[in-house]
Amino acid sequence: MINKIQPSIMQALQVIPDGASILVGGFGEAGIPFELLHALRDLGRRELTIISNNSGTEQVGIAALIVAGLVRKIICSHPRPPKSEVFAAAYRAGKIELEVVPQGTLAERLRAAGAGLGPFFTPTGYGTLLAQGKETRTVDGVNYVLEHPLHGDFALVRADLGDRMGNLTYRWAARNFNPVMCMAARHTIAQVNRVVELGELAPEHVMTPGIFVQTVVPVGQE
Repeated sequence: MINKIQPSIMQALQVIPDGASILVGGFGEAGIPFELLHALRDLGRRELTIISNNSGTEQVGIAALIVAGLVRKIICSHPRPPKSEVFAAAYRAGKIELEVVPQGTLAERLRAAGAGLGPFFTPTGYGTLLAQGKETRTVDGVNYVLEHPLHGDFALVRADLGDRMGNLTYRWAARNFNPVMCMAARHTIAQVNRVVELGELAPEHVMTPGIFVQTVVPVGQE
C-alpha cells in the first residue's frame, strides 16, 4: 500500500544533503512552507541553492536559512521584496550569490523542467544584462534569448489538503509556484494543513497529482 505520509518534519527532511538545490514555493508570504524551512535550518544543511520567487523577508522562511549561513546561492525574480534586509546584508558582504530571473521566465523554466522539455526562446531580457553570455536569435523580426529548464533536487511546498498518495490541493493564492515546482523537482516534500482519506479529494479538484510528490507532512491549520 502506498503511503507517503511522514508524521515528522525532521524525518522527512533527512534526505536533503549539503549542497542541494531546493525549489521553495510561495509568492510574497502566500504558500511559503515556513515550517519546512525552519526545520531545514535546524537540521543545519549547508551550501544550499535556493530557487524561489524572492529572497525571503524579515528573519523567517528563506531569510532564516540565510541568517544561519546555510545558503550559497539564491535564484529568484525578486531579490529585494519589502523587509529583505537579511539577504541584502549577506549579498553586500559577499556571503551569498544571486542569479536574477524575470518572473515569467522563472515560471517557464520550471514548467519546461517539469514537462521534460528542452531550452526555449523568450523575448524577455533581450538587450539587457540578463542576456549576457546567452544565445540570442531573431525570428520574424523579434529578438529572443535562449533559456534552459530549471530543475531542483528537492521542492519544499505548502499545500492545504493532501492524501496518502500525495495528491494535493492549495488554498486560494497559495497555489502560485507550488504545483510547477513539484513537477520540476526530483523529490517533493509537501507540508499540508490536513491529511484526508484517499478518495476524499475529487479528481477534478486535485491541483498536484501524487506522482509528483514523494512525502506529505501534516503541520496543522494555518
